[in-house]
Amino acid sequence: MFEKYSLGSLTLDNRVALAPLTRARAGLERMPNDLMAKYYCQRASAGLMISEATVVSKQGIGWQQSPGIYNTEQAQAWKSLVEKVHSAGGTLFLQLWHCGRASHSDFHEGALPVAPSAIRLESEDGIHTPQGKKQHEVPRALETDEIPAVVDDYRQAAVRAKEAGFDGLEVHAANGYLLNQFLESKTNRRSDQYGGSLENRFRLLGEVVSAVSEVFPAERIGVRLSPNGVFNDMGSEDYRETTLYAAERLNALGVQYLHVLDGLAFGFHELGEPVTLAEIRKVFDRTLIGNCGYDKDTAEEQIAAGNADLIAFGRPYISNPDLAERFRNDWPLAEPAPMEHWYSHEPRGYADYPAYDEA
Repeated sequence: MFEKYSLGSLTLDNRVALAPLTRARAGLERMPNDLMAKYYCQRASAGLMISEATVVSKQGIGWQQSPGIYNTEQAQAWKSLVEKVHSAGGTLFLQLWHCGRASHSDFHEGALPVAPSAIRLESEDGIHTPQGKKQHEVPRALETDEIPAVVDDYRQAAVRAKEAGFDGLEVHAANGYLLNQFLESKTNRRSDQYGGSLENRFRLLGEVVSAVSEVFPAERIGVRLSPNGVFNDMGSEDYRETTLYAAERLNALGVQYLHVLDGLAFGFHELGEPVTLAEIRKVFDRTLIGNCGYDKDTAEEQIAAGNADLIAFGRPYISNPDLAERFRNDWPLAEPAPMEHWYSHEPRGYADYPAYDEA
């Protein structure tokens, strides 16, 4: 885990990655700010940091006070943050996000959220909206002629990310958000060129990757997948074929890495055996990042076995900003952060966890 790694033309100091934790400290205008800059600078010793999920358009919003990159002001605020991260020695990729049906009309002035098909997200937990906690609605299926505009939103977000100085991009195609909804048969019942066959269901993700590759070189682009997950009411019978097909196609498109939630700590649909990194390694020949439920020992095992090149850590990084140093020096980890702090809008429980004091 503590050997340097060549991520395309980037040299990472170690193989510990900060996972893209969805947060809610960007305010009502969804603007990156000094508190967020402090958070990333504290964690800059990670070999690679992947930003919190960042919406590419107003249509993509589905989370309170998460950041955006759909206007010039947001891009300029990100630029200030990225400059501080680079000064701290960090490498930061921006995760591009569209929530799709995992949203609510409260975020869109009464308009329904969009999805590949008009299939409601079934969840006992509901969704926190600007008007309080509510149940999900039946989304509106995107018209075929609307999809090019969605692709262009990703392209324009990539342009702004490049202007902001990010080292690269991660396309979020996991955890039940829009691109994952198009990819999976459970949520995609379309009859046009974006539905039905594996090739058609992959089409939108492929078009998005191609669009952002016009802005960043493919060696600076990654994609996140969640083959085993149930979050946001996901899990399709053909999950195995879908995942391996997508990995093979993304390999052909030249993306630098796949970031795979292969672990089961976030829930498992139990539709068969979990998809493993070793399986994906057979069809994807560049960087593989494992994620979800790893500790130091299991991370070392996957890297030593050649199944992964990096391992991303999420929850441990919340209360351990110096997680890489703690692993390297066998220092104890801090107590896990209370869940009520994860998604709050307050400074508390975000950038106020101290680094380890050897004394």
